[in-house]
Amino acid sequence: EYDSDIPIRFISAGRLLDWKGFNLGLRAFAEAAIPDAQYWIVGDGPNRESLERQVKKLGIEKSVKFYGPVHRSKVLDLLGQCHALIHPSLHDSGGWVCLEAMAAGRPVICLDWGGPGFQVNEETGFKVYPISPDQVVSKMAIAMKTLEKDPSLLNLKSKAARVRVSNEFTWSVKTKKLNALYHQLAD
Repeated sequence: EYDSDIPIRFISAGRLLDWKGFNLGLRAFAEAAIPDAQYWIVGDGPNRESLERQVKKLGIEKSVKFYGPVHRSKVLDLLGQCHALIHPSLHDSGGWVCLEAMAAGRPVICLDWGGPGFQVNEETGFKVYPISPDQVVSKMAIAMKTLEKDPSLLNLKSKAARVRVSNEFTWSVKTKKLNALYHQLAD
């Protein structure tokens, strides 16, 4: 459960590429301006240097930590130390990190786009339908502030995230659904 005495911590994980939208997540974090909040970036890629420059330009270098490439077990450990996943990817068919975050009981703030837009719902996080970069940044910042200001909401979304993964996205559930579909088509 989220303890409001501990500053809120956000995390993003993935390859640092243009279309992953890390720049939008950083802008939203800066706009949210939550005192003592932290934002961890896990992964590496060609955009790392430009993202580090952006962090300095936004004046959030004391609140943002770049972990670089780490083993999957370490990513899951870091995810467990955070309160919510920020996933501003502009192009993701799967967005598996969203499911991993939800399975760990972490709400997700993502774009209402592709796989994450299907995986995350109102109970498990916040989805922003992308219209413009400024609109995405503003809506994501509001979501960050909302989670920080309302620990009970964060806890509700955390629990709902675990339940959603368990009820909708496990292999046993998928197998049952596929078997039912095959039987329906065979009849």
